[in-house]
Amino acid sequence: MLSKKERTTQYIIETAAPILNKHGFVGTSMSKIEDATGLTKGAIYANFKNKDTLAVEAFTFMVRKFIRPLSDKINEEPSALGKLKAITTHYRQYYDDSVSHGGCPLLNVGVDANHQHPQLLERVQRVIHKLKKSIVEMILLGIEQGELRPDLDAKHYASRIFASIQGSIFLALTLRESHHINDMMDNLDQMILTEMKL
Repeated sequence: MLSKKERTTQYIIETAAPILNKHGFVGTSMSKIEDATGLTKGAIYANFKNKDTLAVEAFTFMVRKFIRPLSDKINEEPSALGKLKAITTHYRQYYDDSVSHGGCPLLNVGVDANHQHPQLLERVQRVIHKLKKSIVEMILLGIEQGELRPDLDAKHYASRIFASIQGSIFLALTLRESHHINDMMDNLDQMILTEMKL
């Protein structure tokens, strides 16, 4: 059972995370977080060393919120093709979820932190490397299972898949047109079946 302090810390993170995700580190004042949480600046700083610490924790929370459902769907699939299909299926519903939470945290925080917050940027890079590595592992599993071509360059295709997903999310959220994601998922499904499948 969480202590009162732990519950307060979690409440601050959950409340501040969508605000920081939507408005960015610089665009989110502490007064905005105070208004949203109903807590004083002193109460917030009693739980976090500074705004930087809160921003990192908020980003981690948002990533988990978006990635955990995908991870669960992937883990339910025994085959590599099923796991890859779970990715494209998941992202077909991504637009509405991300819009309601201020956009994609990887894109938002990655762009926001790139020239002004090295600690946040490092955290984004770590998540990207982890996600790409998981796709590499799926492809290698597919080769091992005899579902995917044995001559595939797993890192190359993992990068293509990841970049295609993120690019389509950027277009969809920027233009406010969800079809960009769905179109790209169709393309990825086709690539998997025609270029990657054995």
